[in-house]
Amino acid sequence: MTKNNSEKWTWWKHGVIYHIYPRSFQDSNGDGIGDIRGIIRRLGYLKELGIDGIWISPMYASPMIDFGYDVSDYRQIDPASGTMEDFTELLQKAHEAGIRVILDMILNHTSSMHPWFIESSSSLTNAKRNWYIWKEGVMGHPPNNWKSAVGGSAWKLDEKTGQYYLHSFFEEQPDLNWRDAELPGVFFEEMKFWLDLGVDGFRLDVINLIAKDKKFRNNPVLLGIPALQKHIYTRNRKRSVTVVTQIRELLDRYDDRVSVGEIYTNPPGDAKSAARYLAKGTNGIHLAFDFSLIFSRWNAHAYFTSIKTWYDSLPEEGWPCNVLSNHDLLRSIDRFPWRTNREEKAKVAATLLLTLKGTPFIYYGEEIGMHNTHIPKSQIRDPLGKKFWPLFNGRDSARTPMQWNREPNGGFTTGLPWLPLNKDKHSRNVRQQEGEPDSLLNLYRNLIKLRKSSQSLQHGSWLPLNNGKDGILAYFRNTGHERVLVILNFTGRQKSFTLPEHLYGKVLMSTHRTPEEYSYFQKMQISPYEATVCMVIE
Repeated sequence: MTKNNSEKWTWWKHGVIYHIYPRSFQDSNGDGIGDIRGIIRRLGYLKELGIDGIWISPMYASPMIDFGYDVSDYRQIDPASGTMEDFTELLQKAHEAGIRVILDMILNHTSSMHPWFIESSSSLTNAKRNWYIWKEGVMGHPPNNWKSAVGGSAWKLDEKTGQYYLHSFFEEQPDLNWRDAELPGVFFEEMKFWLDLGVDGFRLDVINLIAKDKKFRNNPVLLGIPALQKHIYTRNRKRSVTVVTQIRELLDRYDDRVSVGEIYTNPPGDAKSAARYLAKGTNGIHLAFDFSLIFSRWNAHAYFTSIKTWYDSLPEEGWPCNVLSNHDLLRSIDRFPWRTNREEKAKVAATLLLTLKGTPFIYYGEEIGMHNTHIPKSQIRDPLGKKFWPLFNGRDSARTPMQWNREPNGGFTTGLPWLPLNKDKHSRNVRQQEGEPDSLLNLYRNLIKLRKSSQSLQHGSWLPLNNGKDGILAYFRNTGHERVLVILNFTGRQKSFTLPEHLYGKVLMSTHRTPEEYSYFQKMQISPYEATVCMVIE
């Protein structure tokens, strides 16, 4: 794919990116697990949806303790996903369809089965010993109080060498040592392998966790509960920002590549922490998830506050991205604030996502309103779900197979699916919604098409008309010669809306209005949960 010399029209700024969890998107061989050839089969669907890029969760060789986020070989495709030949074909055919391919890159840790760790753990003097984080214990206890994100101590005693190694997640996922002089250069060669192959960028998993405190100081304990910590010594260290700068330098050697950082904070939605990693000129990543929309209450003012805080936190050259759901969290349509009028709220949220300033990310199935699926205890696959059941059922409910049609397994597989499909698979699927003009799927398609036709929606400024306290969130997207108005009613009540004096609107698309109602207006009545996009005329 050729380089676009116009910064204004950089693909990753103004395109729409679709997140694929590969085990659940499309199975091609009947083994019940989604694979690369399944993604190839569905490229036509993705092109018709209108997306510009796909981010694919890990497909590298892995023991699958954490379903691909425990990598044992960064240069090999896991057999469950396919072969390297399959991947190169996907890359070629996706590019032919005008679709970029972004891979997940896990920099914080590897699998304990990775050859690097096997060597590192073989002796205290091994050449790769310092590639991971090893530390002596203290009087028979772990080196400090750091806790794993999945519960318990973040330290595991290695009986062979008598030292502890750090694992921010499962013990089978030892943390890499990004303070080592040799490790970064070696790891960047793994990334370069894929860049040379032609991938269009990386989503950087938990990038703000990769550097830890050099002095290994204890994290402060919250409320006197050891398990509750303020992770000041295990997250957002200056070294992480330095590594991000080095990654940017690597990507800048190639044309049109993008980096997307997962900046998960506690509490979530910390815009300022996420913005620290964004580009200030050429020394930061291109995009960063701050998760603020995901954790906003269903309230126009709450969304206004989240959006404004995010935009105000960006550095001058920074570009936002926006997301409603992902593979680690419950799907947005089923989170607590959405428990009633889910379909109507999903349409308001879709309009918000695709008309805000910034790059939108769509989680697979979000475009048809897929729900979280109840997973019986006997069928839970997520290790978190197994560990914390019944208090927490894990992440499986948001990772169930894509619902394509009314076939027995929703068109996902001819075999036994690795996770059960939702019981609504026959009534909520792509095939059904394609034939319904007012479906959520067709709203997504129409919004993406409208976005592509409007310079204001792609790169215009964001100017709110109100703060959402009356239940309506309204904002302009402006360029020098075009102004688009977005009106979103977050309430179940009819609302009046009046444009500023001397301005008139013409409806371009709406969740509630027919084409005959796409007339000029200065004042209008907004129906409950209505989302309407207008062209503004002076």
